[in-house]
Amino acid sequence: MFKEAIYHRPKDNYAYVCTNNELHITIRTKKNDLRKVTLVHGDPYDWKENSWQTTTTPMEKSGSDQLFDYWFASVTPPFRRLRYGFILDDGTETLCFTEKGYYSEPPLDDTAYYFCFPYINNADIFKAPSWVKDTVWYQIFPERFANGNKKYDPKGVLAWGSEEPSPTNFFGGDLEGVIQNIPYLKELGITGIYFTPIFKAYSNHKYDTIDYMEIDPQFGTKETFKELVKVCHQNGIKIMLDAVFNHSGFYFPPFQDVLEKGEDSVYKDWFHIHEFPVTTEPKANYDTFAFTPFMPKLNTENPEVKEYLLEVGRYWVREFDIDGWRLDVANEVDHAFWREFRKEVKAIKPELYILGEIWHDSIPWLRGDQFDAVMNYPFTTNILKLFAKQSITTKEFAESMTGVNHMYTRNINEVAFNLVGSHDTPRILTECGENLARVKQVFTLMLTYIGTPCIYYGDEVGMSGPQDPGCRKCMEWDKEKQNVDLFNHIKKLLQLRKAYPLLRNAGVLSFIDPEQYDNCLAYTKSNDDKTILVILNTSEKPVEYPLPDQVRGKIVKNLWEDEIVDLLNGTIQLKGNGFVILEYK
Repeated sequence: MFKEAIYHRPKDNYAYVCTNNELHITIRTKKNDLRKVTLVHGDPYDWKENSWQTTTTPMEKSGSDQLFDYWFASVTPPFRRLRYGFILDDGTETLCFTEKGYYSEPPLDDTAYYFCFPYINNADIFKAPSWVKDTVWYQIFPERFANGNKKYDPKGVLAWGSEEPSPTNFFGGDLEGVIQNIPYLKELGITGIYFTPIFKAYSNHKYDTIDYMEIDPQFGTKETFKELVKVCHQNGIKIMLDAVFNHSGFYFPPFQDVLEKGEDSVYKDWFHIHEFPVTTEPKANYDTFAFTPFMPKLNTENPEVKEYLLEVGRYWVREFDIDGWRLDVANEVDHAFWREFRKEVKAIKPELYILGEIWHDSIPWLRGDQFDAVMNYPFTTNILKLFAKQSITTKEFAESMTGVNHMYTRNINEVAFNLVGSHDTPRILTECGENLARVKQVFTLMLTYIGTPCIYYGDEVGMSGPQDPGCRKCMEWDKEKQNVDLFNHIKKLLQLRKAYPLLRNAGVLSFIDPEQYDNCLAYTKSNDDKTILVILNTSEKPVEYPLPDQVRGKIVKNLWEDEIVDLLNGTIQLKGNGFVILEYK
């Protein structure tokens, strides 16, 4: 038994409460090392004749990554508290693993040996808004989506799509343009819009905020935005705004005051100034986002800054009824600020969605006291490696995503923000080398996977473009230039996702280890009643895929073709870059 690989901690993603006092417990072991794992558990106060009373529950292997197996069990402590350990069996040796170490038999003379979940307090349970796990997002870069009212056009505006996008040009996209195209989004099946910043700013991307309390004049007015929220809500579409609380723009009035008055400025402590006078060349002598002097970092530990930004968070929820905040560069802001931010905005709207932009392991932000979710960039990386770059096998994808899925709790994974492109990345069609079949597979996987998926504007009609600013082209509204086939493919996937809860976040996801066909990715999503099996052939050659034993001999429905299929021979044909979505009991 390889003890060095065995890991558990009685918190975070290894022991947490899901719903209805259901306690989820996971242990990690060396890959293919153990034959079985059994959870031994009981109430710490349940004793008879000087012996602790325990129960055993078999653990199931919930997945394997490159190095480890993960074992899972769900128990419901009758008195909301639990002590527990693990009986590990590798076929030749059996040991009981506890917080105090390893024992040949489960010790029953003292509960102090065991891992402890002291009490299931409702206040500690991670609760993300219930609507998010059923939402499909559409990211809009407002300057490039649609020009609905030319009276808001900024100076020097260009004709729509007349030039390639650059960091400095403007095409006049605005909020009225979004309102006019809500029917388009509804036809596609979108139920949430994520806007990049709409607040007053100097640039076309608006991440260099000048005034957090004002709509940028090129986008319209606050009345326009209220109308937008109203129309979206009437059509079953949620609204999430993007805010940058890590840093302001160079022309943010408090920073301009510091530049003008130096050490005499009342705002000098709003920023991280190293010395006076303030200089931008050759290098800023104040903290910034990255190294750009045009984005000075805000001091969120300053009480005045904190109150200003908290009011920003409250204001747009209170006055405009937005449904979510996406928080840019969230990992560089102190945890204390985010805890207070959550309390303030959730007091106004408990079902508000708080999404952080964090690219790495985010458990410190996902303990129920800060964010509801983070942007699932590990998902993005792996899906691009598999389909776009073709640099990993389906087995490597399944192993890597199993590791990602076990980084967080199941209820966190249900609301993880899954994306394959954004305003910061090359377009997915460009990433896939203009190969439409591979793009279709990308969306097939994303829209049948766990989490809350997001489509970057224009990707659904086959827009292309390299890294920023190339990915920020004007939305293509000419039907003759749209890829209608891709649009209909995504539309059909969204119809299926809406009709079948297992294609959203119901049930449990499990990868099927590719044994004979390393170029086929297969996974199931199952509950107590039904299973949906998704198989994707990532190669350009047709294959005859051997079905798992549990499918054979059952009545199977091909959801994509809406027909019952005969699979008595135990295999299914997949064309090159093809896929199937099968449902069975």
